[in-house]
Amino acid sequence: MCCKLSQNAISAKNYSASPRFITILRPLDGPGTKWSCAIGCSPSCSLSRVSFWRFQHSRAMRRARMDRMLLLLLSALLGVGVLVFSSAAFGFLARGAEHTSSVVFNHLALGIGLGLIALMIAAYVDYRRWRPLAPLLYVASVLLTASVFLPFVGMEHAGGLRWLKIAGFTFQPAEALKLAVIIASAAAFAMLRRDVASWKGLVWLGGILLFPSLILYFQPDIGTLGVICITAGIMYLAAGASWRYVLLLGTAGMVLAGLLFVTQEHVRERVGTFLDPSAHPQSKGYQIHQSLIAVGSGGVWGRGYGQGVQKFTYLPEPMGDSIFAVAAEEFGFAGASVIVLLYLLLALRGFVIGVRAPDMFGALLAIGIAAYFAAEAYINIASMLGMGPLTGMPLPFMSQGGSAMLISLAAAGILLNISRYSTK
Repeated sequence: MCCKLSQNAISAKNYSASPRFITILRPLDGPGTKWSCAIGCSPSCSLSRVSFWRFQHSRAMRRARMDRMLLLLLSALLGVGVLVFSSAAFGFLARGAEHTSSVVFNHLALGIGLGLIALMIAAYVDYRRWRPLAPLLYVASVLLTASVFLPFVGMEHAGGLRWLKIAGFTFQPAEALKLAVIIASAAAFAMLRRDVASWKGLVWLGGILLFPSLILYFQPDIGTLGVICITAGIMYLAAGASWRYVLLLGTAGMVLAGLLFVTQEHVRERVGTFLDPSAHPQSKGYQIHQSLIAVGSGGVWGRGYGQGVQKFTYLPEPMGDSIFAVAAEEFGFAGASVIVLLYLLLALRGFVIGVRAPDMFGALLAIGIAAYFAAEAYINIASMLGMGPLTGMPLPFMSQGGSAMLISLAAAGILLNISRYSTK
């Protein structure tokens, strides 16, 4: 070795702060790159590029810690989610509903169990490894979501082709599509950098959203389409989009929303129910009517854990998209407000991690995941409070659904990994 690397020269502090280290590590994407070591030796230095990076990386990572606040918020939401889901499942079981045990098993064992494994793996895999995989993940998720139209694997539920049934197991591929679009958008905007503000950024955004939008339109799954578009739009804005193109994008969004209203009958029905939920309390407006009763009967402090009434007979989907109404009835206004606050803090913490990320890809990836959690949570909560139309959107970390839980926990793991590289 042509140089002596002092312990100070390879400290984690220098690794994260020194521009010379950043310059050295930047060409990692290209194999066989000629480079010099950190203290300016010639490219012929016998310290190889890969071994030097690994040495530097391991030194820094031994000192790195996951964001404790994020871990605390995730643990709180998951813990509350398990409690509320268990209470809702008891009410569902009391109805004598079929397949209750399999639903509970799929959620707890497959959703939370496998989800926690995915979280731990994602938390320790360098988030930058997802960037070169973005095109593959995007194409694979689009094809997987489109495969619901195949008659031998696609399964219809609640009037939509949204599920795959393979070997007795069901999976909702649109959940994976959400995360794939986030990764693809972060990779595309990081590649464009300053060109995001030009027409190129808008073209890339439109290209990424085109195929998911078409597939979700024909399923139909308008709720998922809305979450994907909102999340990608926030990432586009955070990447440095021109306000001129943002306004153009907003106008296009309103036109497409009008098109959905005209062409999709169930969209018109849900909007009509939202505008006048008392018009059809025993048919179209039944779910929102019962959810409002559940929320109102909780009062300030709630009926008490497990003491809710609506979940036993009246409330549709108490383990699914109506789970917030179950929580509001049993924990009251105070408990429901805590849940709303937890989601707000989770989103804000994700944005903070994005701001502190060491590169543009990590920043956009963190912001996208935070926006995804916030969009899902508040769309669901708004519908249960009569502040928005019903969408069937699950409440992250709480609602029934192994697919949604698995992907949400995997996304949380990626966010935790980004926090390990925080520059502050």
